[in-house]
Amino acid sequence: MAEEKMQFKAEIQQLLSMMIHSVYSNNEIFVRELAANAADAIDKARFESLTDASKVRDWEIRFTADKDAKTLAITDNGIGMSREELIKNIGTIAYSGTKAFMAAMEKAKEEGKAATPELIGQFGVGFYSAFMAADKVRIDTRKAGEDKAWSWTSDGLGEFTIDESDKAEIGTTITMYLKDDFAEYLDYWRISSVIRKYSDYIEYPIRMKHTVKNGDVETEEDSTLNSMKAIWLRNESDVKEEEYDAFYQHVSMDYGKPARRILFNAEGVTEFKSLLFFSGHMPFQFRFGEKTNKGVHLYVRRVFITDNCPGLLPEYMGFVSGVVDSSDLPLNVSRETLQDNPMIARINKSLTHRIFSELSKMMDKDRENYEVFYREFSRMLKEGVHMDYANRSKLQDLLLFESMNNPAGKLISLKEYSDAMPATQKAIYYISGDSRDALEQSPQLEMLRKQGYDVLFLLEPVDEFVLGDLGKYAEKDLASVSKGDVKFDEVVQKELDEKTKKAGEESKDLVEYLKKTLEDRVKDVRFTGRLTESPCCLVSDANDPTLNMQRLMRAMDKNAPVVKRILELNMDNSLIKAMKRLHERNAEDPALKEYAEMLYDQAVVAEGGELRDPVKFAKRTASLMAAAIEKELSAD
Repeated sequence: MAEEKMQFKAEIQQLLSMMIHSVYSNNEIFVRELAANAADAIDKARFESLTDASKVRDWEIRFTADKDAKTLAITDNGIGMSREELIKNIGTIAYSGTKAFMAAMEKAKEEGKAATPELIGQFGVGFYSAFMAADKVRIDTRKAGEDKAWSWTSDGLGEFTIDESDKAEIGTTITMYLKDDFAEYLDYWRISSVIRKYSDYIEYPIRMKHTVKNGDVETEEDSTLNSMKAIWLRNESDVKEEEYDAFYQHVSMDYGKPARRILFNAEGVTEFKSLLFFSGHMPFQFRFGEKTNKGVHLYVRRVFITDNCPGLLPEYMGFVSGVVDSSDLPLNVSRETLQDNPMIARINKSLTHRIFSELSKMMDKDRENYEVFYREFSRMLKEGVHMDYANRSKLQDLLLFESMNNPAGKLISLKEYSDAMPATQKAIYYISGDSRDALEQSPQLEMLRKQGYDVLFLLEPVDEFVLGDLGKYAEKDLASVSKGDVKFDEVVQKELDEKTKKAGEESKDLVEYLKKTLEDRVKDVRFTGRLTESPCCLVSDANDPTLNMQRLMRAMDKNAPVVKRILELNMDNSLIKAMKRLHERNAEDPALKEYAEMLYDQAVVAEGGELRDPVKFAKRTASLMAAAIEKELSAD
């Protein structure tokens, strides 16, 4: 078959341009990425060999440097690629992570942050890092079971060529024609140091020949660059922190430090060894809406089986990465049936219990670091409340919130809130909104603040769903101050009930007038004891969604109905008393209708809502201001 030229797709071309023209301080990562890809190819071939003995080989990865030709080649004897796979995987179709990677890089650029080569591995675009170091890249590959081998060649500037290759061995060789300023990577010791740093725990030997001088005699030696030690099988006291950090980086593709490490061995009905890590920060793929189950790698007696086993851990524990090595699963276990394997279910239960134990310990004994972790991964834990009913009681104790009686930024748990409640308080109160500043000004908090009650501030969109799922905590209702009635100390409540009843009777005509005037906007009008300063506020009926919940529902469905709310009046407020007198003097006064509508608009503004007609509200306000100024001037 004659050589064939093809064009890169636009997103691949954009990615390659970034690799070619960007200057990274950490440019050695291309070695790490290509070694990791080679190990992945061997993983796939090794798995197939479990059921097909003819595919068993002495697995290895080999680096070969040619200083005269200025080429560095990376060879594996893994799965190899067919012509179609070569075009699909390398040349034309961007992986799902490519666009997210580009978006992440653009975001970093907009925020004035340095380019981050560590992102490359997270988004599955590791091969393209070769163009950081090379003017031209050639791939020669032969797939197991196929007669023909194929080559792919490109300078990364817009097109690539596909041709037949004379490669005889199964596997893949990537040959890089290095740029002049990457000549150091032709040196054995440079490659060796990068492999030890990033790839020491790859379980296949990574080899490279190098020249050894003994006096005047030079000999070629073939050295293995990585230790291949199963770090999870070693005694914890024998492993250095930097070794654990390097392994975490290897399995998680997060090149920072983990927030927590768990070395856990299970014995009994199900036996396995595990080394798990809590991520230090939210992986970029999660930030861009891409969920993955590839955090925990499953091994059977040190044989890699898969890095995509959803049954190992609940989906919301995406912050966990590491290794689980089972002694009980059969080596030829099918990846397709893992999800339904009862042993996987038992491992899941054991791991989940251990992770909850570690999170609780972290929260109690290392609160500062737990809060750093929580700010990154609270969304996942809250998702667990909704998804995992069996572990809801454990999850609820891990939740943290800001609250009215604590300074901004301080987080408290439901237990801490409950323990600090006055004996007279019967429910755990919360209010939801977009910002703390807005919530602190809410009229709905006035009497609660006066009584010394605390109120949780729910600042994340998911929070109100979460507390709605819980319903109760420690036998106390979780109640929104934005709906229904708020109950206080029995003595105070009795006094407030008597006052509101009396106000309702004495101002019955005004209440009815407001109901009729505002009937297209409110469900009801009534007096309340929850206000101490503001003239009014809006609340939802006990069985209706709050304003914040309605906003979320409309964000998900533009056709979601608008549910009318209740206008509550402050019986002691001078404005309400003045409106009562005006209504008693002349219920037909046109100004009264204006004031009624402004009263409602004022309640909307106070809670940060959107006015139906802000221009009209502004004109009315200006008119009142002018009248007030004229009155002041005439008094002079």
